[in-house]
Amino acid sequence: MDQIWIVLKSEFLRRVRSRWFVLTTLLGPIVMVALTVLPGVITAFAFDRGGRTVAVIDETGRLTPIMQTLAGDQFELVPQQDRSIAEVRQAVIDGEYEGYLHLTAGVMEGTSPVTFYSPDGGGLSIRRSIQDLIDQAVQRQRLLEQDAPPEVLDILNANVGLDMVKLNEEGEEEADQSLAISAVGFVMGFIIYFAVFIYGGTVMYAVIEEKASRVVEVVISSVKPFNLLMGKLLGVGAMGFLQMVLWLVLIVGGATALGFVASASMDPATLNLPADASQQQVMEAANLTLPDISPVVYVWFLLFFLGGYFLYASLFAAIGSAVEQQQDAQGLTFPLTFLVIIPILFITFIIESPNSTLSVVLSMIPFFSPILMVVRVAVSDVSLWQVLLSYSLLIGTFVGSVWLSSRIYRVGILMYGKKPSIADLIKWSRYA
Repeated sequence: MDQIWIVLKSEFLRRVRSRWFVLTTLLGPIVMVALTVLPGVITAFAFDRGGRTVAVIDETGRLTPIMQTLAGDQFELVPQQDRSIAEVRQAVIDGEYEGYLHLTAGVMEGTSPVTFYSPDGGGLSIRRSIQDLIDQAVQRQRLLEQDAPPEVLDILNANVGLDMVKLNEEGEEEADQSLAISAVGFVMGFIIYFAVFIYGGTVMYAVIEEKASRVVEVVISSVKPFNLLMGKLLGVGAMGFLQMVLWLVLIVGGATALGFVASASMDPATLNLPADASQQQVMEAANLTLPDISPVVYVWFLLFFLGGYFLYASLFAAIGSAVEQQQDAQGLTFPLTFLVIIPILFITFIIESPNSTLSVVLSMIPFFSPILMVVRVAVSDVSLWQVLLSYSLLIGTFVGSVWLSSRIYRVGILMYGKKPSIADLIKWSRYA
């Protein structure tokens, strides 16, 4: 234990005092929020981009005025009564219009489709927008031709709101926070995904560097290989645990501060609140409060992070001890990389069906549970026995992986001149 503690303290202090630790701790939450929010913002911008000019060849002679009314600022629809199809097509190619819409005479009867022509094919956003626009215009025109009164059109266009209410185990009503909680679970899963790669890779590269510089030959003259491996795993793990705690504090504190700043600039009247409404009331009315997440979720998040880190980092360290250069490690790390990627593919399914049989089974698999069980715990009330069983399996697998990795480590750390294969690693693990 003295040897492990010395290595642990050395690894921990050396990394915590580095500029890399300070920068990643401060910038990490910003990067996480950007990776989470930016895709949604970009997608919303792509789907809601307005001001597009589209030419319309309307052989029905009836739909263009209705479509212009429905389009609003989303599209500028320009009728082309005086131009031939060839002329309109050339105008699109020359960049005068983003594309042109061809409404044939059979559109009203449903015997022919509407066709949109553009240089880039249009894309998903404009396809969806034009499809909705045409459906509404054809529906409205058909009703007008059947002498439907305006009241019928108003009924068809009326939208009804939907409020989601959650019932707890006592049957009491609670505000539904499924969207916000799902986002939290999604973010937690991805944090652990990136953390396993970052910290596991840190251990592997540290082992490769020591082996390449021959420093390890001096170190193991006074430290047993197993103690050296455990010291490295625990030292980097302690650094990662500290960083995770700091990230949680920064993210929660930053989100709360932003909510207060945003609510301070809002007029309570626009939210149907009295002028003397408190800032907390304004935040709740504007949905700017953090979702009500039990502290137990954060505890399990940290525990599963540590379990997942130790499991993967021990295997990464074994691979690092077997090679002399980082390039040589890429082929050997592919199976581990694949195991980390698989649970990411199931995150959306877990969020939608956290208590399904498949979700329960996947969250019990030790190589998947650091990500998937955390997501389940964040978005649903998971039975305590399931969480404890999943964590026990994870720790048991970690103990086995450390035993296996230490056997590979003690052989590979002094092996030079040959790029090992997976078969070689298996053979090393069998040495007595």
